[in-house]
Amino acid sequence: MMSIGELLRWILSTPVQFIIGRKFYTGAYKAMCHGSPNMDVLIALGTNTAYFYSVYSVLRAATSENYMSNDFFETSSMLISFILLGKYLEILAKGKTSEAIAKLMDLAPETATLLIHDHEGNVVGEKEIDSRLIQKNDVIKVVPGGKVASDGFVIRGQSHVNESMITGESRPVAKRKGDTVIGGTVNENGVLHVRATFVGSESALAQIVRLVESAQMAKAPVQKFADQISRVFVPLVIVLSVLTWLVWFLAGRFHGYPRSWIPSSMDSFQLALQFGISVMVIACPCALGLATPTAVMVATGVGASQGVLIKGGQALESAHKVDSIVFDKTGTLTIGKPVVVNTKLLKNMVLREFYDYVAAAEDNSEHPLAKAIVEHAKKLHSEENHIWPEARDFISVPGHGVKANINHKIVIVGNKSFMLSSSIDISLEAMEILTEEEEKAQTAIIVAMDQEVVGIISVSDPIKPNANDVISYLRSMNVESIMVTGDNWGTANAIGKEVGIEKIIAEAKPEQKAEKVKELQLSGKTVAMVGDGINDSPALVSADVGLAIGAGTDVAIEAADIVLMKSNLEDVVTAIDLSRKTFFRIRMNYVWALGYNIIGIPIAAGVLFPSFRVRLPPWVAGAAMAASSVSVVCWSLLLRYYKSPKTFAN
Repeated sequence: MMSIGELLRWILSTPVQFIIGRKFYTGAYKAMCHGSPNMDVLIALGTNTAYFYSVYSVLRAATSENYMSNDFFETSSMLISFILLGKYLEILAKGKTSEAIAKLMDLAPETATLLIHDHEGNVVGEKEIDSRLIQKNDVIKVVPGGKVASDGFVIRGQSHVNESMITGESRPVAKRKGDTVIGGTVNENGVLHVRATFVGSESALAQIVRLVESAQMAKAPVQKFADQISRVFVPLVIVLSVLTWLVWFLAGRFHGYPRSWIPSSMDSFQLALQFGISVMVIACPCALGLATPTAVMVATGVGASQGVLIKGGQALESAHKVDSIVFDKTGTLTIGKPVVVNTKLLKNMVLREFYDYVAAAEDNSEHPLAKAIVEHAKKLHSEENHIWPEARDFISVPGHGVKANINHKIVIVGNKSFMLSSSIDISLEAMEILTEEEEKAQTAIIVAMDQEVVGIISVSDPIKPNANDVISYLRSMNVESIMVTGDNWGTANAIGKEVGIEKIIAEAKPEQKAEKVKELQLSGKTVAMVGDGINDSPALVSADVGLAIGAGTDVAIEAADIVLMKSNLEDVVTAIDLSRKTFFRIRMNYVWALGYNIIGIPIAAGVLFPSFRVRLPPWVAGAAMAASSVSVVCWSLLLRYYKSPKTFAN
C-alpha cells in the first residue's frame, strides 16, 4: 500500500531531520546533560514525534495490503525550516544590536604616517605603517581630514579635532602644542605632530570597546525572572503536550466528539498527535530568554555612541529606579575651572609676597581651588617657571585646607571651620568679607600666618550652562536633586539657589558624602551619585548608581557604574532616560513573550476546534514560535533610534 509519493517524502525529509536539524539534537543533548531542558528539547521532541510516527506509518503501509498510510514528513521538515528561518532572522537582528561595537572598532585608521627624526630631533623622513605597529613615544603625522592613529599629545602644529565619535562632543575641539588627542578622532584643518602615549589595548578606543563588550555580556538582575520561568517551562510544556494528545486521543477513541470533526486525510490518533506536536512547538521559552539581553545590548551600544558608557545590565536596572540624585558641586554643577576673582589683604603686605606664601602651601594640593590660586600667583611673576619657597611639614586635610611651614612661618590656607579647628580667631572685618563673598556664590579662602588671619582670597567657579534646566527636568521625572559639597554654607546655598536645588549639605568631607548617600538609601531611596571621580570615589561606590562625569578618555573609572565622557550635565538625564526606556522595552518584551505563550498554547491544544473548527497545524505553530522570537528582538532594536530628551536650550 506504500506509494511513491510517501517514499519520496521520506527520502527528502530525512536529511532535513538529521543533517539540517542536527543542531537541535546537539543542543537538546547538552541541555539534558546540564539538567536544564530548553527550546531545542521541545523542537527535537516535536519533530521526532512527527518524523518517527510517519516512518512507522509508511513501513506499516509497505507491509500491509489494506492500511492507508498518512504521514507527517512535511510537518517535521516545515517545522525545522521555519524555526531555522526564525533563528536566521533573529541572528541578523541580534547582529545589529552590537553594531555600536563594530562602529567603534572601525574608527581606528588602518595606517599611520610615522615621522623619522635624527639625533637632534629634526624630521628627516616619514613612512606609512600599519597603525597596529605604533609604539609608545613614536611621533605620528596627522594631515587635515585624517584620523588620529593613537592616543597622545600634540608636540607641533595646531588644528581643530572632531571628537564626536568618541566623546559625543558635537563641536570640534581646538588643539595646540601640549594638548591631548584621542585615537580614532578626525583632524579638521591643520597638520599635527602627535607623540603616542597609549597604544594598542591601552588606548581609550580599545578600553571603550572592552567596556561596551563586557557590558553587553553582563546579565541584568531582571534576567533571573526569565531564567526561573525557563527552568520549569520546558518540562511543563512536555507534560501539557502529552496531556493534549491523551485527551484528544481518548475523546476520539470513546466517541467524545462527532466523526465529522476528523479531517478526511487522518484518523483520531493522528489528529490527537497533531494537537500534541503543535503544543510542543508553539511554546517559546526563547522569547523570554531574549527579552532582556537584546535590550541591554542595544541600550549599551546606543549609550556608548552618545558618550554615556553603561557598565552592564545591573547599572541599567538600578538607573531606571533612581529617585534621588546627589550632585557634587565642583566640576559637576560648576565648570570645575575656578579662577581667583578678588583678594582682600587684612595686614600690611605686598600682594606678590602674600601669594608666594599661599602658592608655596597650595602647590602640593590636588584640589581645583588650590590649582586656581597657584595659577593666579604665577601671573604675578614675569618669569615662566617661578620657584616657590620651600614648604615643610605639609599637611592636607581633604575638604578643609592645607598647613605648612614656609620661611619659618606657619601658613594655614582653608575654610572657616579649618581656621576655628586650628584655634585661629576670625575678626569681625574678616567675617563680613566672608559673608559678602559667599552671597555672590564665591568661595572665600582664608589665609592665616602665625595664627593670625592676613587675607581672604575669593575664588569663583562658574556654574555650567543648562544646570538649571537639567535640575528642573529631573524634577519633572520625579527625581529629587541634592547637592553635597566641601565648600562653605554661604557659597553652597547661593549656588543651590541658582541651579534650583533646595536640599544642600555643605562643608562635607569625602567620607561624609558617602554617609549621606547611605542615609538616603536607608530611607528607602534609590540613589545616584554624580561626581568627577576624583575625591568622590567613596560616594560613587556607596550609591546604587555611580555616575562619573567629564571622564574624557579615562573610561576605566572603577568606582563608577556609568561613565559620562563629556562634562555635560544633560548626560545625567540621558543616562536615566535611556535606562527607563530600556526597561519599558524589557517589560513589554516579557508581556509579549508571556502573553504569546498564554494565548498560543491553548489555541495549539485545540480549545477553538470544537466551536470554530480552528486548529494550528504543527508547521504553523513552529512559524508562530519563530515569529515571537524575531518580534522580541525587533522591539528591542527600536532602541537604536533613541534620542535623548531635547528640552535643553543650547
